Amino acid sequence: MPITHFLFDLDGTLMDSDALHHAAFNTILARWDRHIDVEYYKTHIMGASNAMIFGHLFPGMPAEQYLPLAEEKESLFRSQLDQRVEPTPGIERLLEHIRRIGGRSAVVTNAPRANAELMLKATGLAGQFDTLVIGDELARAKPDPLPYLTGLQLLGGEAGAAVAFEDSSSGVKAASSAGIWTFGMLGGLDEARLRAAGAHAVIRDFNAAALWDKLGEQA
Repeated sequence: MPITHFLFDLDGTLMDSDALHHAAFNTILARWDRHIDVEYYKTHIMGASNAMIFGHLFPGMPAEQYLPLAEEKESLFRSQLDQRVEPTPGIERLLEHIRRIGGRSAVVTNAPRANAELMLKATGLAGQFDTLVIGDELARAKPDPLPYLTGLQLLGGEAGAAVAFEDSSSGVKAASSAGIWTFGMLGGLDEARLRAAGAHAVIRDFNAAALWDKLGEQA
């Protein structure tokens, strides 16, 4: 079945944003003389929803207390997006392919909507996708497959005609559990961890030969 539907994670997939998030979390945690290292970030934070992240960082703290902290962290992150951020190499080539074949595309993210819209603007990608799915606006966020199933539904597509792109374990699990062929994006995690989460193939960026082989085109 030809690939006509394309679903993209945002953080770490369409842009390299992990260092900005990591710094914002540590700014918040410094008030408690706490600090998270990169390995903790990769294991417990990448791709997770804020409810999951702050519930883990502050076990036993009621949601009404940690939600303002989550909002402040996201504000700190957005304040770092004050200039154009380079998108992942090859994305313009892939978006042109999608347009040429009459395909459909979605961004599927656990990021808050304000973050997602600003990140797309900062990378120059705003308006280039057919729909934006926000995990926290659904009954269940990633790693549940619901965000990807919702994306397929909004695009009018079937899993067998779709591919997804994810850089986190929770995101790979969500996309592959939805029955979508999933490319793990190297960056925060190595190939072994991406494949362990369910990635069907692993690529560095959107120019990768494995991607274009899957689409039936020369790299």
